[in-house]
Amino acid sequence: MGPATEHPLRYALVNELHARPSPRMTVPSTAAFVAFKEPRDAANRDRALDMDHLSQLVDRHGGPRPDPEDSHYQGKLGRHDLKWESHTEFVTYMATTPGLPIRPFDPSAGAVFSEEWQRAAPGKRVAAVMVQVDHLPDDPAEAMERISSWFARDSMAAIWVLDEAAMVAGDFRIDADGWMRFAVFVRPGTSEGRTGRLVHRLVELETYRAMSMLGLGRARGLSRRLNELEPRLTAILESMGDDAQPADEVLHSLLGVSAELEAQAVQHSFRFGATSAYEAIVQDRIAVLRETRFLDRQMLSEFMRRRYLPAMRTAKSAEQRLATMLERTARASELLRTRVDVERSAQNQKIMHRMDRRADLQLRLQHTVEGLSVVAISYYAVGLLSYALAPVAGMTGLDKSLLVAGLTPVAVLIVWWAMRRVRKSLHGPGDDL
Repeated sequence: MGPATEHPLRYALVNELHARPSPRMTVPSTAAFVAFKEPRDAANRDRALDMDHLSQLVDRHGGPRPDPEDSHYQGKLGRHDLKWESHTEFVTYMATTPGLPIRPFDPSAGAVFSEEWQRAAPGKRVAAVMVQVDHLPDDPAEAMERISSWFARDSMAAIWVLDEAAMVAGDFRIDADGWMRFAVFVRPGTSEGRTGRLVHRLVELETYRAMSMLGLGRARGLSRRLNELEPRLTAILESMGDDAQPADEVLHSLLGVSAELEAQAVQHSFRFGATSAYEAIVQDRIAVLRETRFLDRQMLSEFMRRRYLPAMRTAKSAEQRLATMLERTARASELLRTRVDVERSAQNQKIMHRMDRRADLQLRLQHTVEGLSVVAISYYAVGLLSYALAPVAGMTGLDKSLLVAGLTPVAVLIVWWAMRRVRKSLHGPGDDL
């Protein structure tokens, strides 16, 4: 098949599958990882600033220049292998270095990301992780003795991963230098690629945990606001059954609460959606580790169940509470609109009834005026005829009063007939009913 049969995006989409390979790590080695996020509207940030920040790091260490159009980068910076990725809301930097520092988790292992360079980042740091990878001792209990002084006992989790190919330990605490620390002990014969994927999953786990828990602060702020709005909404709903309260006023108050709830939904919908997505990734990263219990230590899933999942439930609870209040206001608004429509229909019927009565009175008055007009016109007509017929009465010898009396009914009928014709010509047929 020729090129004309290929979809224009086919190669680009396939290449995307291979664009972000996990690093390859020898044993022993150290990984330093940082992630930065803009505090506000991170999804619409200026990504050119992220690329400029990456270029500053690369130039400082003499590495190959990144392509401004790429959303990922891998390069050699002296002894360090750098991996950079741009995500929807944040960017990540991971530098892997062969060997271990003199002291466990010494801050010098992360010196590739200098404090000056980090302060110049376009966003704020949301994750900083240091991972030490070493050989697993013949007796795994020796590894536990070594890490017992590195991590806090009450929150430390230590697990076998990948069918006991490696042991991972960490306490999810931030040390005095700002690093969250993980220790990885791999069995001899574990490939560099598998080791790199394991470390990559660990730093992703911490990054997405931090990103998902951003929703917890939003949820707490939203809950406080909902606590203020709920009594107002309840009072409005209770007043709906009071006929003394005008429906228009109640509806106006309800629309005010509804507008505030809609504003809260707009402000928090993206963060809550992102929180759910990040939580799903965290659960996925835990699942792919295929953890099993190491000695009698706490497992990673147990730690997350007790320390992490309640925060996610809080965020979901606030989101559901907001949705429930929006549904309540929507239903109440429909009921109030129905009540307002019914009241307006009743008012319109009263207005139409008054208009009908007024029209009937006008019609009666019109008929009365027409009758009076016939009498008045007939009176003047008979008066004029009496003057006109006076000579005729004298010539014929007829009594003038008898002649006028005989002409009066004729004059009245003629005037009445003329008035009726005029009214029909003005109003059309049927208006005299």
